[in-house]
Amino acid sequence: MKGDRVEIVVDVGGSATRTYEVVATRAGRRVEIGHRRGIVEVSEVTRTGTVVRTARFMANRVLALVEHPVSDRRDDASDGVAD
Repeated sequence: MKGDRVEIVVDVGGSATRTYEVVATRAGRRVEIGHRRGIVEVSEVTRTGTVVRTARFMANRVLALVEHPVSDRRDDASDGVAD
């Protein structure tokens, strides 16, 4: 869904890291994650399954993969917590 986001933290050598972000930019798109043959793929996909863009990283360099799914609820203001 629009707003789905995945952050990828990658080791770039030494003590340095770099953070990348893949975001579902339009309504009806989602972000999917795949892991095959030592490669982590993060793709933005349309409703019909067409891949719009893909980011690929060597699995042994990925330090963290953080998913931020968009809330499915219509009213995000009412989270059930009393103020």
